[in-house]
Parts: sequence; C-alpha cells; structure tokens
Amino acid sequence: MKIIFLETDSLGDDVDLSIFDALGEVIKYNKGDVRKNKERIKEADILVMNKVPMDEENLKEAENLKLICITGTGTNMVDFPYVNRRGIAVANVKGYSTQSVVQHTFALFFYLYEKLSHYDAFVKSGGYVKSDIFSCFDEKFNELSGKTWGIIGLGDIGKGVAGIAKAFGCQIIYYSTSGKNQNEDYTRVDFDTLLRESDIISIHAPLNDDTRNLIGEEAFREMKSTAILLNLGRGPIIGEEALYKALSEGWIAGAGLDVLRQEPMSAENPLLQIQDSKRLIITPHIAWATVEARKRCVAEVFENMKAFLKGEERNRVIK
Repeated sequence: MKIIFLETDSLGDDVDLSIFDALGEVIKYNKGDVRKNKERIKEADILVMNKVPMDEENLKEAENLKLICITGTGTNMVDFPYVNRRGIAVANVKGYSTQSVVQHTFALFFYLYEKLSHYDAFVKSGGYVKSDIFSCFDEKFNELSGKTWGIIGLGDIGKGVAGIAKAFGCQIIYYSTSGKNQNEDYTRVDFDTLLRESDIISIHAPLNDDTRNLIGEEAFREMKSTAILLNLGRGPIIGEEALYKALSEGWIAGAGLDVLRQEPMSAENPLLQIQDSKRLIITPHIAWATVEARKRCVAEVFENMKAFLKGEERNRVIK
C-alpha cells in the first residue's frame, strides 16, 4: 500500500506523521507542484491532499488509486463526477478546528474593537512613559454588552461564536444562506435586517452559489458606520474592492479577515493599501491552525484511512 502526502507543509512541521508508517509505504512531498503533481500521484494507492486539484488531468495515470484523504472539510478541489466514475473513494475531516476558529473570531474582533494596535504602539513608542496621567483616551472603544452580533452561517462554528457573544451580553441574530437553518435559541432574520441591525457581523458560511459575492458594495452601504465585519468563512464571500472602498470611505468601522479570495494573498489586492490596523487586520488563514487542531486533523485522516482499509465508510464524501 503506497500512501502519498502531497502537501505536508499545509499541516506544519510540528505534527507527527509517523503513525501512517504502520499502514504502508509513506512518501511525503512538502508542497504541490503543478509540473510534478501528476507524476507524484501516479503510483499512489492512497493520496493525502489539501489544495492540489483532484481532477482527470492529475489522476488519469493513477491506476491504483483507491482513496483520496482531504486534510480539511472543503471538497471543492475534487472532481466528483470523475472520481465517481473511477470508483475512487473520498474522505474529509470535520469538526477538528471548531474551537480554534471560534477563538480566532474573538481574537480578531477584540483587536479591532478595543483599538489594541493603537494602545500597544502608544506604550512601546514611549508615549505612556511620557504621559502625565495614568490612562489614555486617544481612541474610544465601547462595551460589547448590549450590542447586536449578527452571524452568517449558524453551523457548529457559528453556534460556538453565538454562545460566547451571548455570554458577553450580546443579542444574537443570524441569517441562513440556504434558507433552511432554523435555530430556536437565536433570532433568524433576513439578510437586509442583519446588515442594518448588527454592530458586529461574523461570517462562518461555506462557499457556494448562495454565498459567493454575498457582501459587496450594496451590502456595505446598508451596514452601520460603526459596524465591524469578520470573515472566518471563505474569501470570495466578500468583494474585496468593495471592502476597500467601505473601509477607505468610512462606511464601516473595521474588518477582520482570516480568508481572502486568493491565497496566498495577491500583490494586487487593494486591501494591502490599508495600513491602519485599527480598521483592518488580516491573518493568513490561520484560524483553524492551533497545534491541537492540526493534531486532531492528522489523527482524523489516520482514522479515515484505517477505516477504509477495513472496508468501513468513515467520513466518506458522497456527491
């Protein structure tokens, strides 16, 4: 059994992959290479991947391929009509990073909401040493209690965020992008109501036809000028040109992003022009990537692989 990892860099160099040695011959490549992927895949019985496209071009010479293991939840890199014709099984991992993404949501939020970049710079620049009072009121910030937190995508992560925001004293409203999600614990509203009433909007939705380009210039114009937008879902849900305009012209107060339309970030991304960290913070798709979450991810891939070899359908993706 030949097990080929195509992108070990996407798991980090501190995660132990030696457990897979018990299941077969393991070959590891640190990152995908469009010039070499097809050749690397050719001899695999099992592939472990994240962003390398699983399509006919890359898979057509992999005659022994039986299983594709995705080191994540998203399955958009897999050509299911093709792999289904070939009888190649696909398994993903779910729920491994829920707590990590919830945690990072609030890290981004409080960094913006309490103007922490300003006060950190004030102290480190020596401003506090020279101050003639014990505090500083240069940048104003408010209590979270009593504010309205709007959530787009009330899945496990969205519900985790809702529970913590509620503990801070927020009113929780949510918008169901599919129109099917009904949760009795929180108030479901239409999209326009969520935009108008929310002091904070956090996105935890998948990318699909209902969410692509969901928030553009029209949506930003409906939001409060004091609102903070957080995207922990997928980059293409937000129009980045529109967000640049909204931040530059003060339509909203700030944005915290962990995902972008193009990753790694394009040098042409207009958001690079906004250097004011009180208005914008972007992290490089790390919300999921705590040490614990990455270890859980690898453990889940191992269990998926082990189950497959026993003839079990653990976390099998059917499309």
